[in-house]
Amino acid sequence: MLEFDNVSKSFWTGTQRKVILERVSFRVELGNSLGILAPNGTGKTTLINMMAGLEKPDEGVIRRDCRISFPLGFMGGVVNKQNAVENSRYIARLYGLDPDYVEAFCRWLCNLGEYFEQPLGTYSSGMRSRFTFALMLALDFDIYLIDEGMPSSTDVDFNKKAGDVLRERLRTTTIVIVSHQPQVLEKFARSAAVLLNGKLYMFDTLEEAKQLYDYQTQG
Repeated sequence: MLEFDNVSKSFWTGTQRKVILERVSFRVELGNSLGILAPNGTGKTTLINMMAGLEKPDEGVIRRDCRISFPLGFMGGVVNKQNAVENSRYIARLYGLDPDYVEAFCRWLCNLGEYFEQPLGTYSSGMRSRFTFALMLALDFDIYLIDEGMPSSTDVDFNKKAGDVLRERLRTTTIVIVSHQPQVLEKFARSAAVLLNGKLYMFDTLEEAKQLYDYQTQG
């Protein structure tokens, strides 16, 4: 379970205080994947980082009693001077997993060819996001955190395999996915919420959430 209890978060922009969350409470139960709709600039990444423990709330309590992933695309723990082989094996040991398995899984999913032996610092942004996404899926978490969906890639094979793996994981794990695009959430979310003006509105279905989101963003 992941729970926010009366959580507040804001930033000072230099001219005004930008409120991300204002006394927000909600719970993510294992087995009930959650999609959160949020317009650009409302704090999607901050919310995901708070779930992962990368950012602390100003007020309130965040409870985690399960294994929660790092956010998709987060490069913490990955060393640019090392290649994908070294990085995947290091992260595997860090999480107590078989380095051979994690390396083989990332090789299969990334489809980077000879670049898998090259330093991450030489990668394009697309290659880096493919590797970190593969690394996240190779690890064993109860809740996977995804900001804006799968990384943008022109590699059709990667997109298909990554989507298949993610859908398979839904059978045994939980996904929290945050996006400004409702269609990104449709394949993965069972329940949904809308983040607007520091408030999080929870709904049983994505269709209900889309009605509020469309009204607020298009009306």
